[in-house]
Amino acid sequence: MQNTITTHDLDALVEARNFNGWREETRNWSAGDLADLLEPLSVEKEAILFRLLPREQAAAVFSYLSDERQDGLLKAMANEEVANILNAMSPDDRTSFLEELPAKVIQQMLSLLSPQERLVASQLLGYEEDSVGRLMTPDFVRVRSQFTIAQALDHIRRYGFDSETMSMVYVIDETGRLVDDLRIRQILLASPETYISDLMDSRFASLKAADNREVAVEAFKESDLNALAVTDKEGFLIGIVTVDDILDVVEEEATEDIQKIGGSEALDEPYMKISFPKMIRKRASWLVILFLSEMLTATAMGRFESEIAKAVVLSIFVPLVISSGGNSGSQASTLIIRAMALGEVHLRDWWRVMHRELLSGLSLGSILGSIGFLRIMIWSWLFHSYGEHAFLLALTVAITLIGIVLWGTLAGSMLPLLLRRLGVDPATSSAPFVATLVDVSGLTIYFTVAGLILRGTLL
Repeated sequence: MQNTITTHDLDALVEARNFNGWREETRNWSAGDLADLLEPLSVEKEAILFRLLPREQAAAVFSYLSDERQDGLLKAMANEEVANILNAMSPDDRTSFLEELPAKVIQQMLSLLSPQERLVASQLLGYEEDSVGRLMTPDFVRVRSQFTIAQALDHIRRYGFDSETMSMVYVIDETGRLVDDLRIRQILLASPETYISDLMDSRFASLKAADNREVAVEAFKESDLNALAVTDKEGFLIGIVTVDDILDVVEEEATEDIQKIGGSEALDEPYMKISFPKMIRKRASWLVILFLSEMLTATAMGRFESEIAKAVVLSIFVPLVISSGGNSGSQASTLIIRAMALGEVHLRDWWRVMHRELLSGLSLGSILGSIGFLRIMIWSWLFHSYGEHAFLLALTVAITLIGIVLWGTLAGSMLPLLLRRLGVDPATSSAPFVATLVDVSGLTIYFTVAGLILRGTLL
């Protein structure tokens, strides 16, 4: 449907008190489109229009608003109106909203819920923060294996109105344990006299409520379903998780990993919303660690002070060689972290990764080494820049580049795997951290190679 109304039109509707026009215009709009339309309005005008929406539609639109707009809207509305919204929200969306609030405010919001919804909300909030239990909803359709298709359809018509999704129907036994899941298509296409048990194959995908939400992401990738059942430890069916909630998780996890790879603590709030002092704390901690680590570079330079004094020309190529090592390490680290996040690389693959990066490091180092060698020789031939020992200097830089790029790729690829083995988030091995590590060791490689090749000439 083509949405023709604009935010300017909304202002005019509010000023003219043409609320029937608002209801008529937005009757068939999606919740996401309505949220986008309301976002630019002032909180006061937004609250006026929000009160005119049907209860279920208002709850759906509310879940699409930004955290800031949700907070402002609730403050502008009476407790009764807030209670209507919270009671009408789907349990998973309501949990997502409540868990971002301070504990005192959560208690206030829970007090506005009906006893039944308060029980549901409290149960979901009782699960660990990053668990599947926080994502699930208890609104779903379940049937028994002894139902006929006709009975199952009657049951779905009677109890499926509030279901989060109708794409899947779950089969339970007499005790409430999950025994199968069926696509609604299977039921709709079967004859009315067929029993549910005739459609079952006892193969189903499910999650445990205590599972980490990253487990849910992997399960959805493997199952290719729009919803997955959630059971307790004993296998009793207690809820479902839908793919829209998992997409939110994927976005959050990817954002967190990218921020860590960039050399910062993960921000737990949007960039434009997080307080300035909090953002500084999260960025400063890693910068301080990296700065202190880089001090080792100065220490390493001091260790080779006599070599630099004898051959000042060596210092010209220090930025060249150590940056190449840092870049190759950062490149390898980023590739492996992402491959691990996608499930392409596991801890058991460490030897294969090392073998590939060994060959990659040698190849990449040889490419850069050849370019560095040719650059020094061409400049020496054209401008006589590096004296009579230009060939030995070029050879030193070339061999150093091979060694340091090889070391960088190995360090960058192995560090994420090592951190995963120690139970630490691999994204912590950020590109700046790997670059700093390789910078320090790269100086040692450079001056060691120079000492071996240039001894008796420049040194």
